[in-house]
Amino acid sequence: MKTQYGGRKMYVAGQWTDRERVIEVRDPQDNQLIDTVPAASVADMLQCIEEAKEGAKTAASMPVHERISVINKAADYIEENKEIYAYTISREGSKTIREARGEVARCIQTLRISAEEARRIHGETIPFDQRPGSENRVGYYYYVPIGIIGAITPFNDPLNLVAHKVGPAIASGNAIIVKPATATPLSALLLAEAFAQAGLLPKVLSVITGYGTEIGDALVTHPAVRMISFTGGLEAGEEITRKAGLKKISMELGSNSPVIVLEDADLEEAIEASVSGAFSAAGQNCLSVQRIYIHERLIDSFQEGFVERTKQYSVGDKQSELTDMGPLISEKEAIRVESIVEEAVGKGAVLLEGGKRDGAFYTPTVLSNVPDDCTIAKEEIFGPVVLLYPVADLETAIEKANDVRYGLQAGIFTNDVRKAHLAIEKMNVGGLMINDSSDYRIDAMPFGGMKNSGLGREGIKFSIKEMTEPKVVCYKL
Repeated sequence: MKTQYGGRKMYVAGQWTDRERVIEVRDPQDNQLIDTVPAASVADMLQCIEEAKEGAKTAASMPVHERISVINKAADYIEENKEIYAYTISREGSKTIREARGEVARCIQTLRISAEEARRIHGETIPFDQRPGSENRVGYYYYVPIGIIGAITPFNDPLNLVAHKVGPAIASGNAIIVKPATATPLSALLLAEAFAQAGLLPKVLSVITGYGTEIGDALVTHPAVRMISFTGGLEAGEEITRKAGLKKISMELGSNSPVIVLEDADLEEAIEASVSGAFSAAGQNCLSVQRIYIHERLIDSFQEGFVERTKQYSVGDKQSELTDMGPLISEKEAIRVESIVEEAVGKGAVLLEGGKRDGAFYTPTVLSNVPDDCTIAKEEIFGPVVLLYPVADLETAIEKANDVRYGLQAGIFTNDVRKAHLAIEKMNVGGLMINDSSDYRIDAMPFGGMKNSGLGREGIKFSIKEMTEPKVVCYKL
């Protein structure tokens, strides 16, 4: 594999490109310099978009079997070099090496599913004779690519979330420009390397590195870019929506995910799944468990077991096979989490475990008695902090779970089918996991939320629908 540390190039329209001005990529664990990437300019982005106009024509003309072949070859390349991919994810981001290996495996599956779905972009016949006077007409509709897609991706899944945009875009015959997170660009460039090695035609894919404040608007506002696919924070998503103009927008904007534990739940299962769901990837996950509503008859035993399991969670060196949780993405983020917890404690919340910071590390933290007016009670913490609440019944739990402006996913632990179905009916979320935490997803399912958790759905089949338009054909005989 040709990965070289000491100055990575960005991938512009099929060409590996340098720039004199660079961005340093540092390991959040010790602030060690890992590599540098080019700091692209607005002119670079505009050039990229011009090249993508040709790339869109090329992509649309690729036969389906070629799309399938290229995507599968890219997946093969990643599988052959999976340890390098995992090491890169872990070095530049927050994930432990074990978590990073899991992300690489998911990326490979995301690409394989994209290849499969390329052959299933079907239309339908239309019975035009349903209208009087149209008896002599027959026709159908089919799906066509929309053209150029702009993808803006986050730091927390720097490989698989990029694949979730690139795979469906190529499968559906589009060109795509990826602007990866400034903190974690190396994994996205490795994905571009896989597609380059797979023989993807030039100008179909670009991964352009730079500061979002400098080049983001050029991508978002350009009229030739027909869709923006964004994964990130609510405030950034709202700003993109205001600026984008008349184009498709798909957004996954995070959550404040609830879990409900009823009195008939398997207590051990609920504790284990909820601890993992709260603290994996240092809590920097849009599906991360943030609020747990426990039936009051179980609250003492659940709280005791949850705190004990949290104490066993190993925090330390990301590259160690024994580590459960590494640092947050930066010391700045750890300080932000620390201040939000301190605000809650200052207003009367009880710190049951954790609450300690060391640089970018923040210990897994458990709070109870959190007042409703605390930031952490209503907003996304995006850190390793979880809140425990006693509730008298399921109806109260559902009401409290819904009482935030987000609605991505939730979990409920119960063996009562009727109660599970009441939660399915009443909870305002895009996905409900029964007898699991909110932190569960497979890459083939529709993924997205209600309220301020986003617009549209990801998951390969559903992303392809977002990235295409139906075209109607009608023959008058």
